[in-house]
Amino acid sequence: GIKKPFTEVIKANIGDAHAMGQRPITFLRQVVALCTYPNLLDSPSFPEDAKKRARRILQGCGGNSLGSYTASQGINCIREDVASYIERRDGGVPADPDNIYLTTGASDGISAILKILISGGGKSRTGVMIPIPQYPLYSAAISELDAIQVNYYLDEENCWALNVNELRRALNEAKAYCNPKVLCIINPGNPTGQVQNRKCIEDVIHFAWEEKLFLLADEVYQDNVYSEGCQFHSFKKILYEMGPEYYNNVELASFHSTSKGYMGECGYRGGYMEVINLHPEIKGQLVKLLSVRLCPPVSGQAAMDIVVNPPVPGEESYAQFIKEKESVLNNLAKKAKLTEDMFNKIPGVHCNPLQGAMYAFPRIFIPSKAIEEAKAHKMAPDMFYCMKLLEETGICVVPGSGFGQREGTYHFRMTILPPVEKLKILLEKVKDFHIKFLEKYA
Repeated sequence: GIKKPFTEVIKANIGDAHAMGQRPITFLRQVVALCTYPNLLDSPSFPEDAKKRARRILQGCGGNSLGSYTASQGINCIREDVASYIERRDGGVPADPDNIYLTTGASDGISAILKILISGGGKSRTGVMIPIPQYPLYSAAISELDAIQVNYYLDEENCWALNVNELRRALNEAKAYCNPKVLCIINPGNPTGQVQNRKCIEDVIHFAWEEKLFLLADEVYQDNVYSEGCQFHSFKKILYEMGPEYYNNVELASFHSTSKGYMGECGYRGGYMEVINLHPEIKGQLVKLLSVRLCPPVSGQAAMDIVVNPPVPGEESYAQFIKEKESVLNNLAKKAKLTEDMFNKIPGVHCNPLQGAMYAFPRIFIPSKAIEEAKAHKMAPDMFYCMKLLEETGICVVPGSGFGQREGTYHFRMTILPPVEKLKILLEKVKDFHIKFLEKYA
């Protein structure tokens, strides 16, 4: 009942686009609506290209109904569409539908692959190399599966670049207490927003090949690239272009999702993974493991199909689809630049360029007096900072300690999803709060 110094809580803590006011993509919703309620297929309110896709998806469902179980790997025709999408995206690099697994968001695929890869006990326990800062799904899954988390640090001074020397350091140190077998890469980065260049990806693939590591490429932000001169390169494509010695030997699982990109359809829990060079016996075990959960949500599979099989030039929904897609992505690019610029104007805050994804991960200076007070409250200093920010402004962000960070540095992660006007207000409030915080604890 106590009056708060703000009128609403702005939830900038999670990458949930629609909750932040982003409009759904009309075509995607039309197809899923038609699949969910096929009586609408006779309605003149829906375009023919949407009906065509809905009929195709329904034909792949038992009893032509979204309410039936599908094969545990997902509906066949959707896996074919995913394979065609990957081939188009990667300039003709072949993709086999049999290597595609539809998943409950990307998270489900990542957890399944880790389950298959983790084994051993004591010093032979599987080590999983993850970037720091990381998306906490990884540390949680590693902990749940009783594996060993092996941290490698991204280089904040160099726009969160990934350095192979740092990978080598982390691997060699880890060999003393575990068996490092898996290397996770998030590109574009979450929470850090960097986009890896071609040379970096080649170096990582060479390192994985040399050390016989299984590569996990989390590529859910592949549509979210904003900075001039930055471009998304898939690990699969670069692996292929490095030649048969690499392409036929490096084991790679890559992931995509309906939740991010320009779609923001988090609630459908749609995703896929492509797994290449998996030993046939292991593949059999993976399919068995996936069949325990029967199948991914079928409406999510339908949503994923539209992401990989959108309207094309000449179809009636194309113009509206492109307009909506570009509007979302252009808007995000504008907000990425605005956020970076505004943070860098605040004394005691430094923010690297937001090259991609949908988050800022600024570094914040916390005075020693505030660090002492945080300790007295048994809190991490950046958690203390974020709680004060929430209590005084109603802005909810996540402390950097939740993602991992170098000792002695402090950050928070904030999404850039709020509408531009609200984002400007949010950034102004953060600025005022930070200045007052520095004054109070100086």
